[in-house]
Amino acid sequence: MTANSIQHGPAGFLARRMSAIKPSPSMAAKRKVDTLRAEGKTIIDFTIGEPDVSTPAHIAQAGIAAIESGAVKYTSSAGIRELLLAIQQKFSRENNLSFALDQLVVGTGAKQVIFSALQATLDPGDEVIIPTPYWVSYPDMVLLNDGKPVIVPTTEAQGFKLVPDALEAAITPRTKWLLLNAPNNPSGATYSAAELAALLAVLERHPHVLLMVDEIYEHFCYDSRYVSPLAVKPGLAPRVLLVNGVSKAYAMTGWRVGYAAGPAWLAKAISTLVSQSTSCASQICQVAAATALSGDQQCVADIIALYKERRDVIVGLLNGIASLSCPLPEGAFYVFPNIQGFIGKRTPEGKVIENDLDFVHYLLDAAGVAVLDGTAYGNPGYMRMSFATDLETIQTGCEKLAWACGQLK
Repeated sequence: MTANSIQHGPAGFLARRMSAIKPSPSMAAKRKVDTLRAEGKTIIDFTIGEPDVSTPAHIAQAGIAAIESGAVKYTSSAGIRELLLAIQQKFSRENNLSFALDQLVVGTGAKQVIFSALQATLDPGDEVIIPTPYWVSYPDMVLLNDGKPVIVPTTEAQGFKLVPDALEAAITPRTKWLLLNAPNNPSGATYSAAELAALLAVLERHPHVLLMVDEIYEHFCYDSRYVSPLAVKPGLAPRVLLVNGVSKAYAMTGWRVGYAAGPAWLAKAISTLVSQSTSCASQICQVAAATALSGDQQCVADIIALYKERRDVIVGLLNGIASLSCPLPEGAFYVFPNIQGFIGKRTPEGKVIENDLDFVHYLLDAAGVAVLDGTAYGNPGYMRMSFATDLETIQTGCEKLAWACGQLK
C-alpha cells in the first residue's frame, strides 16, 4: 500500500463529496500550534475561538451532581424536558419570543444542529446563500449535504454586512436558505433592527427561502443589545430557524450542547437525524446547560465586561501598527484587521508576501504569533485574531506582531 493510498484511501472507497471539502482551518491551526509547542517553541495563539475562562462553578457543579445522581442515561433525541423548558424561558426572557416545546431541539453542539438542519432540507443542487466573511464550516457543511454554497461578498466599507440589493440578486428558484451569523465570526458585525427589517423585507418577497440565524455569539454585543430577526419580523416564524448554544457565553465549549428554535416540522426532522447519528446530547451536559440557561446570569455579564476591555485594548494596539488597520468589532470575540498594506512587501529573507496566507505564515515563522488568514473566511486581505485570551498575552502578541510587520520592506 502506498503512502498516498494510506492518506487518501483506496480509489473508489471515499465518496466523491469528500473531495469537495477540507478540514476546519481553525482546527488545523490548533494542531500546528500544538505541534510547534511540542517541539519546544513559544507560540502566542490567537486562532482558537473559545473562552479562556473556566465554566462557571455553579454550572460545573450541576454536571457533577448529575453524575452523582445517576443522570447518565440516554435521553429523548430532542433533549430533556428540563433543558427544553430552560430554552423556552430563555427565548421569552431575553428575546421576547415564544416557542412551544415541540419547536425546540437540542444537539451535540450548535454545529450538529446547523448540519442536521441542512441535511434535513437540502436536495442536490439546492442553494444556500452565505455572506462573507463566513464561519469556515458553513460552505463545507452545505457541500457535504449536496447543496451549493452561494457566496455573497461584503466589504469593510459595508461593515461586513449583507445588504438588501445583494441578497435580492443572489436569490434564485433553487435558493433554499439564507444563512446569517450575527454577531459575526470573524468580523464581529451585528445588524440593527432597521438593517434586519430591510433584509427580511427581501425574504418576504421570496416565500420559498428559509432563514437560518447562527446566534451563538448573541451575548457578545459590546455597544448595543442583540436584536433577533424574529423580534423584527414575527410573521416570518414559519421559515426561520434560530440556532444557539451554551459554548461561548457560558464557557462550555467542551460540554457540546447546542439548541435551535423554529417550525415544529423542522425541529422534528432535526431530532430524527440526531436520533440516527449521536442519539442525543449527553444527559450530564444537558443538565448543566439547563442550569446555565435558567440560573443566575451574572457570570455572562462578567465575561462580556472582561471581553469588552480586551477588545478595546487589542484594537488600539493593532491600529498603532503602520500599514495595518483594525475595525472595531461590535460583537463576538475576534478582530478582523486589514493587512492589505503588507501585500507585495518582502521578508528579511527576500520572500514576497503575495497574499494573506503568506502573511500569516510569516507571522508564525518570524514571530511565533498564530493567526488565521481572511481567505479562509471568504475575505482575502484580512486576518482573524481571537481576543479570548488574557491581556498580557494580547500585549505580548501584538508587540511581536508589530516587530514582525516592521521587518517587512
